[in-house]
Amino acid sequence: MKIYSTRHGQTEYNRTDTILGTTDIELNETGIAQAEELAEKVRELGCIDIIIASPMKRAKKTARIIAEKNGIDMITDERLREWDYGCYEGKTRFTDGFADNKINFGVRMGKNGESLLQLSHRVYSALDDIIRKYHDKTVLIVSHGGVCRVIETYFNDMSTEKFAGWFMENCQLIGYNIN
Repeated sequence: MKIYSTRHGQTEYNRTDTILGTTDIELNETGIAQAEELAEKVRELGCIDIIIASPMKRAKKTARIIAEKNGIDMITDERLREWDYGCYEGKTRFTDGFADNKINFGVRMGKNGESLLQLSHRVYSALDDIIRKYHDKTVLIVSHGGVCRVIETYFNDMSTEKFAGWFMENCQLIGYNIN
């Protein structure tokens, strides 16, 4: 089995370094173009059996573009929605406390959001179910930056320092082999 992971195409919040978690916004023109480019990369791979996406507009639109251009079935999974960043939502990524809060695993983001432990629990349970249900398939997961970071930890050990600095570009594609 192989799982590919990607982050949705660009949004206006991404373009302006604004923290984007639970705000459900669409892709911008660049994001649509990125999704179309990714659809071509997926076509070249020629091996994706199913796409599983976050139900949030930006991820679902990215997944839909890929699915339609390649004739691949797409479903959504609520557990792949983005991290709830609490009161940091809509503020600049450089807001005091944001970077530190992101690596305090047991602390809710922005006091009223999700902790990294809560996010990891839901993403790991989604991955466990995907691996169990689609063990004989090649799956593309379309989600979000915070979710992609947790997916990376599922397959590769990460120190806190590495976790803090790990970043996935919009529509970047990473593959994981499951034995």
